[in-house]
Amino acid sequence: MSAHATEEITQAVHAAVEAALWAPSPHNTQPWSFAVSGDEISVRADSDRQLRTADPEGRQMLISCGAALFNVRLALRVLGHRPRVIVLPDPDRPALLATVRLAPGSGADEHSRLLHGEIEHRRTHRAGFTALPVPERLLEELTDQAATEGARLTPVRSEAAVRVLSALTGAAQDVQSQDRAFGLEVLRWARPPGSPRRDGVPADGYPRTARLTDPPFAQRDYTGGRPWGADGSPDGSTGVVAVLTTRGDLRDDWIIAGQALQRVLLHASAHDVSAAFHTQALEMHHLREFLRLEMCSGEYPQMIMRLGYTSDDRPGTRRPLPEVLDERP
Repeated sequence: MSAHATEEITQAVHAAVEAALWAPSPHNTQPWSFAVSGDEISVRADSDRQLRTADPEGRQMLISCGAALFNVRLALRVLGHRPRVIVLPDPDRPALLATVRLAPGSGADEHSRLLHGEIEHRRTHRAGFTALPVPERLLEELTDQAATEGARLTPVRSEAAVRVLSALTGAAQDVQSQDRAFGLEVLRWARPPGSPRRDGVPADGYPRTARLTDPPFAQRDYTGGRPWGADGSPDGSTGVVAVLTTRGDLRDDWIIAGQALQRVLLHASAHDVSAAFHTQALEMHHLREFLRLEMCSGEYPQMIMRLGYTSDDRPGTRRPLPEVLDERP
């Protein structure tokens, strides 16, 4: 391989890993690391960043890593390569979630380029939305995006069902707020004003006092009684509530869910729609099982979210590439 070709591959894999860093994760934990050897990228879970209380099985961690994997695939396609992906390639190395090798590609389509342009623009929202409705056609497109990755996105049409999801979210939040371990875990990832950290939720990334939506969807309390947080958003619309599900609930299903989630989020962002996540009820086994049986037709709920329009455009933060990348000869 010529020196020029080698340099091109090196630049491509670095760009793909940099794109992966912008995937969503609970509390912005960024629970991943990457290894590069030649034209192969390894996507790995970083168990030191796993939420041991909220996510003891690592489900949310693998969803986050699945979202990062989608960004790797997308970046490589846009750079003219065809990603060859093997998920969970080695049962003796459970932290190794996927390997991605570069193959010759024919160039990215317009939609891939559109999604790629949103990787660093997409933001997680933690408050209400404006009253501007999300178009029905866009919701249909988002369900198609999830299906492309093997998952199902279901916008919740019934007001009664939305109230149930709201109530379960609130109940889970109330229970967790009384649990010291849950509270300390959230506070670990709540950054104080002026913090130089590049992970966790910055003080301007959540409202000091959240305005309630109707019905109310409980927000995480990142303040812990401290005078942190941004001024509350004037917007109080719930937006469109949607649930992402998979047929199975094994590790590969969680990675599928993450890839589907990121595809949905980027497509939504390309149309100026943001997402607010509500995972509290999914962190409690009995509530998640209730949702699966009573509201998800037996499929496994992997994410509850609200979709809508917001004027929040604060920049996101991610760790620098050297902190997450292991380069091998």
